Amino acid sequence: MKKKLFFILVIVFIGIIIFTKLNPPLVSGTVATASGNKAVVIGIGNEGFSKIRIKRVLVNNNEMPLYQKVQVSNPLKGFVITDNFNKEAREYGLNNIEDVIIETNTSPKTQYEKMDSGTATKKDKIYGMSIVHTEPIHEVHIKYSYFGWQLKETVSLNH
Repeated sequence: MKKKLFFILVIVFIGIIIFTKLNPPLVSGTVATASGNKAVVIGIGNEGFSKIRIKRVLVNNNEMPLYQKVQVSNPLKGFVITDNFNKEAREYGLNNIEDVIIETNTSPKTQYEKMDSGTATKKDKIYGMSIVHTEPIHEVHIKYSYFGWQLKETVSLNH
């Protein structure tokens, strides 16, 4: 009986891992750039069952960006794209990446649908990854934690 239970648990665990790899919880939406692709905002959200914590953000060939923040806003306000994080930009909820937890049910696609149907409110949360680098940004690598697992999402900029 114990062997059978162990075998079932192993299969369930492997199934969860495969499901998570095929359906990553961190999803991206709108990508906006400025300053010759040296400043980027990527709309991100969580389609998973648990909260997500961003651990590290790298650009291009795994380079550390000059600045990185997460904007926490709402669909009615939107995001700001800037190459500096001055007082005006801080009004858009710029936070250190380690201070932000990406809540569930915050997929950019869901937020777009709410905007289109007129049901979006100030209580809805949207998240934007703001990155500034010294060179043009071609790829953004977001490393994050989900259920204690370390996962990675790469967003390519098609500019």
